[in-house]
Amino acid sequence: MAGVSPSSPTAPIREHLLTTTPRRGLLRVLGLAFGLAVAIGATIGGGILRTPGDIAAKLPSPALFFGMWIAGAVFAFLGATIFSELGAMHPSAGGLYPFGRRAFGNYTGFLVGYGDWFSQCGTVAALGLLIGEYLVALVPALGGRSGTVGLAIIGVFLISQWRGVRTGARIQEVTTTLKALAMLLLIVACFLVPGQAAAPSTPVPLATTGLFVAVILAMQGVIFTYDSYYWTIYYGEELTDPGREIPRAMFGTVAAVAAVYLLLNVAFVRLLGLPAMAGDPFVAATAAQRAFGRHGDTIIRLIMIVSILGATNAMLLSSSRLVYSLSRDRLFPLRADQVNQGGTPTTALLLSGLVAVVFLLSGTFLEVLATVIYFSVVNYAVSFLALLRLRRTEPDAPRPYRAWGYPYTTYLALAVCLVFLVGAVWSDPKHSLLALGVLALTVPAYWILRRLTPADAPTAAP
Repeated sequence: MAGVSPSSPTAPIREHLLTTTPRRGLLRVLGLAFGLAVAIGATIGGGILRTPGDIAAKLPSPALFFGMWIAGAVFAFLGATIFSELGAMHPSAGGLYPFGRRAFGNYTGFLVGYGDWFSQCGTVAALGLLIGEYLVALVPALGGRSGTVGLAIIGVFLISQWRGVRTGARIQEVTTTLKALAMLLLIVACFLVPGQAAAPSTPVPLATTGLFVAVILAMQGVIFTYDSYYWTIYYGEELTDPGREIPRAMFGTVAAVAAVYLLLNVAFVRLLGLPAMAGDPFVAATAAQRAFGRHGDTIIRLIMIVSILGATNAMLLSSSRLVYSLSRDRLFPLRADQVNQGGTPTTALLLSGLVAVVFLLSGTFLEVLATVIYFSVVNYAVSFLALLRLRRTEPDAPRPYRAWGYPYTTYLALAVCLVFLVGAVWSDPKHSLLALGVLALTVPAYWILRRLTPADAPTAAP
């Protein structure tokens, strides 16, 4: 732009264009602390504060109730050992998407990537609205503006992440630390208050169809509450030593999350008892009322806000890396692989934020999440299958970490995915049919996308 002086009105535009020129790659400036913070922050959200009541209603036996949470931790461990090998072997941006594409080709990558992206954008919209609702209850002057508050929260995170990856990382580390302290406060408070006198739990008949269905449905809730423990792999290109930091962050997250979940559930059961928890849509609020008295509602809302803030920041961070990776592989209709000097994929971040805002304003995020939940299970299965395939097709590829118990642990994880999918279809046939319809539409959508692919696109995976 010759002839444009630094003080001219167009100088800011010129500066922005220069700072968003495509780079060779993302900045390798993140470490283990961020890897733990983003995974723990994305995993521990409002689910653990609500799900225990649903699990207690389905399995009103202490052995089955706690056994389900332990089983969820075991499944997360199985997944962690698989994702650790894949992530350390192929450290990339975009989470699960690169594994599916590398193992099975562009269409599978397209399917995994877009399902994951829409899920994350819908989750950002839902979390933004939840923050608004909890904040409005604490500040009556904001009454009727929960949607506006949610939009403002999303906007603040977009602006802060635009500044650079270091800023987004520091925010994630701070919000995750505050979340951990808030959960610790709730656990300690529940143990300091005299507990409920032990009441006999409802007998649960063994080896019945009803029990089998109840276990499958309960396991759905538990697995989704543990979901996101693998979030570190979205930043494989930005970690300074991914071969070491991805497995450490993955297993550290599983251990920390499992400890928090088990301690919270022990605290809830001790304070309230399983019969009182059964069917309670917000067990944590009931426990907070007992533990903190008249301040319980305020405290639990503050805990929820802190928890959701960390998850929202993590979702926006990861969704932008996903779009960046799709665009770089020419599986996205727009060029969104620009990275600014701070290491932020700006166009990808803006697009993710805009889609989340559209979901929030239209009120469609609940339908989106209920539909793409099936793709989440498929994404798990594709990743597990990718490990099996890559062990055969790339036996000599460097593997800083190898999955423990391979291939038996991988087959076990796949079996759980299959049972999980059957349970999801059983419990929600409406959205399972809708998901099947969306799956059918991905074929022509992928064909149209490939027709629009620029001529300079890289060679497709086989």
